[in-house]
Amino acid sequence: MTTENASPTATLKLISAGITAYQSVFVKSRLAPLLSRPKPVRNSGFEMALTIESVTAQGPDVISLELVDPDGGQLPSWIPGAHLDILLPSGKQRQYSLCGDPADRTRYRIAVRRIADGLGGSREMHELTAGRTIDVVGPRNAFPLIAAESYLFIAGGIGITPILPMVRQCHERGIPWKLVYLGRSRETMPFLDELAQYPSGQVEIRPDDEFGLPDVTHIIPTAAQGSAIYMCGPTPLMATARGLMREINPSGSLHTERFSALPVVGGKAFEVRLAASGITVQVAADETALAAIRREVPGVAYSCQQGFCGTCRVRVCGGKVDHRDRLLTPGERAETMLTCVSRSAGGPLVVDL
Repeated sequence: MTTENASPTATLKLISAGITAYQSVFVKSRLAPLLSRPKPVRNSGFEMALTIESVTAQGPDVISLELVDPDGGQLPSWIPGAHLDILLPSGKQRQYSLCGDPADRTRYRIAVRRIADGLGGSREMHELTAGRTIDVVGPRNAFPLIAAESYLFIAGGIGITPILPMVRQCHERGIPWKLVYLGRSRETMPFLDELAQYPSGQVEIRPDDEFGLPDVTHIIPTAAQGSAIYMCGPTPLMATARGLMREINPSGSLHTERFSALPVVGGKAFEVRLAASGITVQVAADETALAAIRREVPGVAYSCQQGFCGTCRVRVCGGKVDHRDRLLTPGERAETMLTCVSRSAGGPLVVDL
């Protein structure tokens, strides 16, 4: 191979001039941030159309659904704690934990408890039948199982769903673990048959009608020092557990997933102006911007109400935002917000609704 010295051709000179011009406008000038916006890469899951292979009753008001690829292909892999976003025919979007076997790439399993006085998502899920195709996004994970020497799992009712694959993984890998499963009665607690395969000393079933109302002050201390504690269930249980952990097991870690929206902490009243309609919405100190906006725009999209799914994201046209989400990148926060958790940092906000 030989190397030759050559003078630039007219074409190369033209290309060089073009690159210099591009840099002066799109990289170095004050217009650069507007003309060349960053596009951060984020793992937001896959968009898929899956077929409901089966619908199985798991107790009063609880069903499980197994979802498969319509063409029989393998599904994207997932790890314990992951969930799917289900896009319902009505336009509602809901999230359900994957509760099957992560090693089985042929199907996903989710479970849904019907909430009679809820917002309609669970009722619509219970109307779905085998053979129907639904759109999903995922798997995504906001509740990952961290590495630890031992685990204590505490599940309340349908909160058993993200815990099931965690227990399976710990059992298969020989990692010390214990599960305390709470519920109103054995009849209302799904998946007891699956849990029966594990040693009785590792699974403690505590229905209220047999043991009384649960008291986590007696459950948390059973975890070994340094254990990772995973809880999924009603908010009051988890709030008590957080305070207790700081006192009795500071070397351990507590990980929670809740069913309902986060309570507003340190909130102040503010206004949100909806740019498209011209309506000004008053947001109280103890409510979310999403809740206030839904009074005027009932059909506005939302899902998790906890600041990690991004369904309620809106473009901010004016005002300063107190971002409280767990999803947006710094670049995205410059121009958008999640109305389910984020608030005004002072003064009114204007959003693109």
